[in-house]
Amino acid sequence: MGVLDALLAGLLFHAACVGAPTVNGTVLANHDNSNSSTTIVPSAASMASCPKSCGGKTFDYPFGIGVGCFRSPEFELICNTGGLYLSDNDTEVLLDINVSPQQDISTFFRRYFHVISGVDVYNVSWKAPSIIRSFSLEVVIQGCGFDVYLGDDSAYSCTLTCPGETFPDVTSVVCNGIRGCCVKHLYGTNTMQLQFVRHTNGSFPKYREISVISRSMFLGWSVHADHPPCSDELRNDNNYACVSNNSSCDAEPIDENIYWYRCRCESEYAGNPYILDGCSHVDSAYYYNPVPRKVNCSRSCGDINVPFPFGLEESCSARTQFRLNCTDIATSTLQLDRNYQVSHIDIERGIIDIKLLVFYDIPIFELDHRVYSSFMTSESMHWTIDNLSCLQAQKNVSAYGCVSVNSMCLDFNDSTYKVYDVQEQWKYKNNGYRCQCMHGFHGNPYVPNGCQDIDECKTTPGICKELLCNNTVGSYHCTECPDKTKYDTATMQCIKVKRQRGLLLGIVMGLSAGIAILLLTLSAIFLVRKWRRDVQKRLRKKHFQDNQGLLLEQLISSEENAKDMTKIFSLEELEKSTNNFDHTRILGRGGHGMVYKGILSDQRVVAIKKSVIIQQSEIKQFINEVAILSQINHRNIVKLFGCCLETEVPLLVYDFIPNGSLFQALHSASDSNFTLSWDDCMRIACEAAGALCYLHSAAAVSVFHRDVKSSNILLDANYTAKVSDFGASRLVPIDQTHIDTKVQGTFGYIDPEYYQTTQLNEKSDVYSFGMVLLELLLRKEPIFTDEFGSKQNLFNYFLSELKSRPITEIVDAHIREEATEQEIKSVASLAEMCLKLRGEERPTMKQVEITLHNLRMERLNSLCQVARGNNQEIQPFIYSRANGGDYCCYPCTHVHV
Repeated sequence: MGVLDALLAGLLFHAACVGAPTVNGTVLANHDNSNSSTTIVPSAASMASCPKSCGGKTFDYPFGIGVGCFRSPEFELICNTGGLYLSDNDTEVLLDINVSPQQDISTFFRRYFHVISGVDVYNVSWKAPSIIRSFSLEVVIQGCGFDVYLGDDSAYSCTLTCPGETFPDVTSVVCNGIRGCCVKHLYGTNTMQLQFVRHTNGSFPKYREISVISRSMFLGWSVHADHPPCSDELRNDNNYACVSNNSSCDAEPIDENIYWYRCRCESEYAGNPYILDGCSHVDSAYYYNPVPRKVNCSRSCGDINVPFPFGLEESCSARTQFRLNCTDIATSTLQLDRNYQVSHIDIERGIIDIKLLVFYDIPIFELDHRVYSSFMTSESMHWTIDNLSCLQAQKNVSAYGCVSVNSMCLDFNDSTYKVYDVQEQWKYKNNGYRCQCMHGFHGNPYVPNGCQDIDECKTTPGICKELLCNNTVGSYHCTECPDKTKYDTATMQCIKVKRQRGLLLGIVMGLSAGIAILLLTLSAIFLVRKWRRDVQKRLRKKHFQDNQGLLLEQLISSEENAKDMTKIFSLEELEKSTNNFDHTRILGRGGHGMVYKGILSDQRVVAIKKSVIIQQSEIKQFINEVAILSQINHRNIVKLFGCCLETEVPLLVYDFIPNGSLFQALHSASDSNFTLSWDDCMRIACEAAGALCYLHSAAAVSVFHRDVKSSNILLDANYTAKVSDFGASRLVPIDQTHIDTKVQGTFGYIDPEYYQTTQLNEKSDVYSFGMVLLELLLRKEPIFTDEFGSKQNLFNYFLSELKSRPITEIVDAHIREEATEQEIKSVASLAEMCLKLRGEERPTMKQVEITLHNLRMERLNSLCQVARGNNQEIQPFIYSRANGGDYCCYPCTHVHV
């Protein structure tokens, strides 16, 4: 077979030919539209082992997957890793297939094929399965250098001219009029045919691929019959589909001896009419329960009130149809289901405001088959609580909805409300009832004592005009004020009439005194504020000098890089960015201070470190951290924006790192839905090791961090490691291997040799990093409480356990599941080398980084070898965590068929 033949063969739909279905060896109904004398009716028992869902989409008989689970080959569904498909294995099903009530099938298909040199004409055809009586389709065609012809008569449709550098996004916009793309709408036919003819200029197209993609595709399905639908001949046929008791036949339009019909459950019955005993009686009390079966139900979704009979939880609504879903409290997102969003519920008027989330030309809202809307983005809809009249509903006290005293029942019979019925015709509905509070009362008539009296005197000021208002239960009455009194509109009471003598004099004196007092008060406030500003200004200047501000200014001005990257902030600017250091802005507390979240005037989000109160001798340590960070520019080291010295406690301004620390990710998994994978741990360890290696040997001045720990390794939005907290770090000349200093660090991470000799060197950071590697492997803190309540050192525990059992049994369960035994042994061996008691026996951070990098590359190659299989063209491709992981394998070339 040639290349062209192979491509054209890939475009054709295959036809599924399946023999008589069986269940446990029993022959089921022969539904091939031929007369058969042996017919076994499908039932719930015979369908019990049949799948009912695929990829989140549900379906029911007559559709099915597997032999014996569907009515006929046309109703067969195919489930694979790509999704749920019709019997042609090319038309994907997007939504659930609901057989009661029956709904159209929402589907999708796409075709890609390559342009071949020397071939000028390409054909694409699609034919719906025979159960489909009609479809509506919007097809998007994308290509370059072709004329498109549509239909059997090859009528010209559109021209695909070549676009610029890239094709437009045809999935989100209507691309008619855009180069390289056109849209066509097809209705009422079961077949689509397209032909592509290359332009006659002879040039080979710039883009060598043509795509045909459907949008908003809906297939109307029915059962095919050899007799007129719903006739006596059809009901006596062995292939009659409406096999359930209490089911009935719905006729479909007849077209040239092609007969279609549907099945449904009769009134007061529900279920699947296509299987034996599928329609079962449903008691009216099931449809409406006037008392929620659960107490303490949530009644709000953000700013939206959700009153009964609606509910957000199981057993909190009066009926299944009144169950709503609060998907996001912060944004008040309340959904009826995955397609419709509710913005307001008016209980007293019986109205619900909805908005269509997915724009399909299908009925989008239904409560008990009563109220519909079609092709709307938003709508205010009336609803009822049952399909009974008030007289009928009141006969069943246990299911009657108007339970509040002072409530009344209203029949839904206003002909001004137009709704959409199942026959796809606009009609007026007048069945059903709802409840309303009586005149003079307001509230929720669906709950006990929900209708409360309206105090008209307060809610409608001036309702009695110049008379005194007196509220009564359900009403009010007006009376005149007694003699020598008058009605006061401000207090809405009758007040005594005062004499008017000396009124003008009193007004003048009162105004004069008030103005004088106001001027004195304003003057005093102005003077006090000016005095406070002067005191604060002098105090800030003193703090700036005490905090070595002049020294830092000289340092920044002498270092060109620090001058460009470091800024001295004013206290006023940082107070504004943190809402005056509000306690709700606190991100965390460390050994050297407290960290706040702030938003600068240029909208940058920063972390502001407010150091604990320190001695004057420790100011140099603070300046030391600023000096170190101002000279460092590394992707895995936290970025310093600047500092503020106008307070008694100096402030540092860092780049905000949103995902907390490695310590929190390892030891606070119960508080988060996110868990670090083994690949995450390897990458973070490699990045942190690279940052420390840069500090030791690649920076302009060697830096010994002196406080390496998992809580000082932060994780940004992409979970990239950022080494932070240089308050204890020391600058070291390049020609000097160590410095003598007082011991400082975090218990459990401190190098024992440094603790004994007080000589700080680069191997001290290596020891601390070894403890971080143990945390990654064992997911335990450096000093942890064992099962017996005793405190243990993680390193001592690690060495002790290694003597009695293999390393694979010591590490955390997540590590055992994801990492290979060799990877676990390699990282454990590296950690053990870093934790040698003698510093000269430990590796350098450069060696640690290289070892971790090689381990990651070996893991990447092994993963890609598994993905490669027999395909030698697959190569590794690394992408960021934002795309779902650390790395993946893709073929270097791939062809769509």
